Amino acid sequence: MATEIGQEEHAAALQALLPRGPVWQGPVLARVCLGLAAPFSRLRARALALLVDAFPPTALQLLPDWEETVGLPDECTGDTPNLQQRRARVAARLTARGGQSVPYFVDVAAALGFAIEVEEFSPAAAGRLVAGGAVYGEAWASAWRIRAPATTVTSFRAGQSQAGDPLRTWGYGALECSLRRIRPAHTVLIFAYGN
Repeated sequence: MATEIGQEEHAAALQALLPRGPVWQGPVLARVCLGLAAPFSRLRARALALLVDAFPPTALQLLPDWEETVGLPDECTGDTPNLQQRRARVAARLTARGGQSVPYFVDVAAALGFAIEVEEFSPAAAGRLVAGGAVYGEAWASAWRIRAPATTVTSFRAGQSQAGDPLRTWGYGALECSLRRIRPAHTVLIFAYGN
């Protein structure tokens, strides 16, 4: 990454570009160059920050633009997601390729910050039944059980959170809403926590 160049370095570079001679030297002209260097320093710092903001998982200034691009916030984002959650949701939307498979659902949940397992059910059939096992009817062929830990906590992290973010957040509202929105139309999702 490029090194930081401060206002003094920009002022020295401006002075080096001036013609030679006694008229172009002196403390007054040095102060003028120092004053002119301030915007260059700010612009360089913003240009370097743009490289960081161009990548959604590290974006700060451009995060609202990223959210608008992918249609966030929406009904699934919750009341006031913190910075980490906002970044994760943008990244999840950008990397989602679509699908109806169990691995796809697990990947979507992971991108949102949740570790889940998906259990599918099969209707009872001769030859597959086991003594003491569950007997499911035909309707269960369309059911998926989403298993998640009892609690998923997002903690405040230096460098990834910002002032005003809560120290800890938890809850599954965004997970349930997001998975229900992308589920195959014929399926029913059953959420089980801590099992």
